[in-house]
Amino acid sequence: MNSPEQRRAPRKQPDFAVTVTDVITSQPLGHLGNLSSNGMLLIGHHAPRSEAVYQVALPLPSHDGTLPTIEVGIQEQWHEPAATPGQIWSGYRIIAIGTADAALLERWLQQS
Repeated sequence: MNSPEQRRAPRKQPDFAVTVTDVITSQPLGHLGNLSSNGMLLIGHHAPRSEAVYQVALPLPSHDGTLPTIEVGIQEQWHEPAATPGQIWSGYRIIAIGTADAALLERWLQQS
C-alpha cells in the first residue's frame, strides 16, 4: 500500500472466505481480507472506482454456528494490484452502519 498507515482500530481476519456483496447490483465486490469497526480490506478481481461509495452486505460467522449478515456503507480509500496476478486489494472506510449491525460487528470483532 502506497498510502501512509491510517488505521485507527485493530483489524480481524475471518476464519473462512467471506464474500462481500454490493446490495444495489447483487454482485460480489470481493472477498473480505480483514475488517475493523471502521474499515475493511477487500480482495477482488476488478479495481473499484476511486472514492466510490457502495452499500454492501457481508456475513459474519459466529461461534454458535450462525451466520448473521450485516449491511454497511463503505467508501473506497485506495486500491492496488495484489501479489497474485488478477487480484486487486482495496481499502474501504465504513461510512454508514446501523445500530444493530454495529453491535453485531463489535461482537464479531471481540470473538477470538
